Amino acid sequence: MSAAASSRYTGIAIALHWAMAASLAFMIWLGWNMDENEARYQLHKSIGITILFLALARLAWRFANPPPPLPEGMPALEKTASHVVHIAFYALMIGIPLGGWFMVSVSPFQISTVLYGVLSWPHLPFTEGLIGKDLYEIVAFVHGKGAWAIIALLALHVAGAIKHEFGPEEGVFKRMIPGLFGKANPPALPARGVLFAFGGSLALFGVIAATALIGAGTASSAAPPASAGGPSAAIASNWIVDYEASEIAFAGLHDGNAFKGEFETWTADVAFDPGALDAARVRVLVDMRSAKTGKKLYDDSLRAREWFSTADHPEAIVELSGFTRSANGYQASATLTLKGKPVSVPLRFTLEIDGVEAKLDGSAVFSRKALDIGQASDASASWVADEVTVTVSGRANRKP
Repeated sequence: MSAAASSRYTGIAIALHWAMAASLAFMIWLGWNMDENEARYQLHKSIGITILFLALARLAWRFANPPPPLPEGMPALEKTASHVVHIAFYALMIGIPLGGWFMVSVSPFQISTVLYGVLSWPHLPFTEGLIGKDLYEIVAFVHGKGAWAIIALLALHVAGAIKHEFGPEEGVFKRMIPGLFGKANPPALPARGVLFAFGGSLALFGVIAATALIGAGTASSAAPPASAGGPSAAIASNWIVDYEASEIAFAGLHDGNAFKGEFETWTADVAFDPGALDAARVRVLVDMRSAKTGKKLYDDSLRAREWFSTADHPEAIVELSGFTRSANGYQASATLTLKGKPVSVPLRFTLEIDGVEAKLDGSAVFSRKALDIGQASDASASWVADEVTVTVSGRANRKP
């Protein structure tokens, strides 16, 4: 049987056709119903990237497995129209997801993308210098209109299929119905090019995803701060911090829901004597790349430029001074230098010293606005509360 003798699409082509149709319909609905819904917004991006690579695989599959010819009785003009609609479909199935990816990449909000809540996805390369509101709004407008173009093509595609199914020529709709055979619809020819179509698409996906994984791995495996002290700090530390039993954590509200996290890597130099509070000083060096919340989207977002900007400012410094006693323990002035900008707030803590062992628990409240974090995407604190509470739980042993 020759290629022209079979009027059936391959099983994989049929599966891709219906999977793409369902995905596109759902994406259009999702795009119109995701305002102020972070979960749907991330799902929209995840499905968009999936459609992009399915479309690339489907295009490669089409080259390896040419579709059956159109019915002989179809007028030449209608055949041309059918080909034009298919070409436009492929252009939109690839172009619209790429446009969405570009839109996210140049957005002044710089919101991270995590595919299906599991896999970090990078912004498009070479877009860093293009980030800005004007370009973002233009791309967003074009991207939004792409949904209407898809709807128009879907209408033409369905109308054409119905017309030819009930017209005088042999119908085409049954070619895409799984398992429907007959004299006019013999089984499709054996498929070929599976590795070419799907292997190539998966390989490209893997290479792109690996850039985000490598970046995250480099950050997480980076050497911890060597010391918070040194000549510039001029702290004669008299305590050795037990890092395994100590913690620096943070907490706040996102969309009305509480979140919390911690910094996994930090070092501290402590010079403290309850009898000489005037001379007490503490200096902490925090690896901002080590922030963990238990939710990948939050972790990726915190490393972004408008939040901690860890690529340019991997470390933050906290200095405690001005210690005084209070009714419930102690108080100190905590100066956090983040992204080169110092902000001071009071830190209240309790301290228990039992021989050579000390136990500290304290907290301080910082303002996102004062720290200049998250101000491009949420300056009004509509999503993330302005107040962030930092808690410290420390254990230390006195130096001999």
